[in-house]
Amino acid sequence: MCPKRRCSSPLGEPHPLRARSPRQPPNGWSLFSGQRSQMSTITHALVSALWMAFAMGWEILWPLILGFALSGVVQAVVTKGEMSRFLPDSSLRSIVIATALGAVSSSCSYAAVALARSIFRKGADFIAAMAFQFASTNLVLELGIIIAVLIGWQFVAAEFVGGLIMIALLTVMLRAVMNPRLIEEARRRADRGLAGRMEGHAAMDMSVGGEESILARIVSPKGYTAISHYFVMDWASVWIDSVLGLLIAGALAAWVPNEFWQAFFLSADPVWSKIVGPLIGPIVAVVSFVCSVGNVPLAAVLWNGGISFGGVIAFLFGDLIVLPILDIYRRYYGLKTAALLLLVSYAAMVGAAYIVELIFGIAGLVPQHRSAQIVEAHITWNYTTWLNIVFLGLAALLVRRFLKTGGPEMLRMMNQPAPPEAHQHS
Repeated sequence: MCPKRRCSSPLGEPHPLRARSPRQPPNGWSLFSGQRSQMSTITHALVSALWMAFAMGWEILWPLILGFALSGVVQAVVTKGEMSRFLPDSSLRSIVIATALGAVSSSCSYAAVALARSIFRKGADFIAAMAFQFASTNLVLELGIIIAVLIGWQFVAAEFVGGLIMIALLTVMLRAVMNPRLIEEARRRADRGLAGRMEGHAAMDMSVGGEESILARIVSPKGYTAISHYFVMDWASVWIDSVLGLLIAGALAAWVPNEFWQAFFLSADPVWSKIVGPLIGPIVAVVSFVCSVGNVPLAAVLWNGGISFGGVIAFLFGDLIVLPILDIYRRYYGLKTAALLLLVSYAAMVGAAYIVELIFGIAGLVPQHRSAQIVEAHITWNYTTWLNIVFLGLAALLVRRFLKTGGPEMLRMMNQPAPPEAHQHS
């Protein structure tokens, strides 16, 4: 037996059973501890990303409710039924009307694309229908409210000014490339009625007509019902994209360091960053798959990360060339027209972003500090919380009206193929 004070193996090495100190655990235990530490790191990263997503959602909750409520009010008194009659050609008058009608429509990208095809099939001009489509996703009120809350009023102004410029550029370029033969081919493809997304939603017309004043129609029982239906169905049409946008933005904010974005967008070089930003912005939008208001949180992350002012605007414009919508263009109008829409749209987005960067730079309206309020450290009883409570109450009233007036049945029809005639609200 080994001496009590000098325990060693026959070879002079420390005894294997007594050589291990508590600070040197067995190899198996070390491996387990390493795996547990790695799992803890992964869990922490996931929790951080989810918290970022939730916090951004909390910041934009009341603006979303307010925006969709106001959008519901506007849609309740603006009928879709006569839209095609107002857009017979691509003249300046028709483009202005298309832009105005788009600005008071739903902000859902899929619904906008479906409605543009619908009015094109009913006789509207193709180029005017495209102007309507782009206005309905870039000039709508709810989008401006969310941009103002997350990034700042300068970006709201740039989004609306740039949106008008983009529609003008789009119109000029489409006139150059869409000859009568291509337009006729696109109409034949459109008349085949291949399904996209939100077909039923685009076809529904729940507006309240009549000889009464706009205010009287809004506060009437039929007006209240129409507003509630538009409110809920607009939410239903964008919630997937909104949640996806928040999750992507949360993950990027939590996992990707600003140094990466600064290198990616060439932030150290003020000239090249302004050149590269608008070129990259729509491409980031394409690969993110996020449409409509869902891309605003990601725009805030990109701005804080170093993308140029014009790059943010180009990114926000890119919701109508994401991959799922490009596939819908192909089904609606054919591969050639879809490819032309991609190229022309991208060129219009980039061109409008460059012009906006120049105009706002000369005017001194480009923010000098990248301080977009993405998240708060924790939820507190501040104005955001109180506003969320107030507008959640408003949302509850509208949802209750929706449920009591046949809303669920219409909701089930929202993603079905459009009927021959638009659904009229009774």
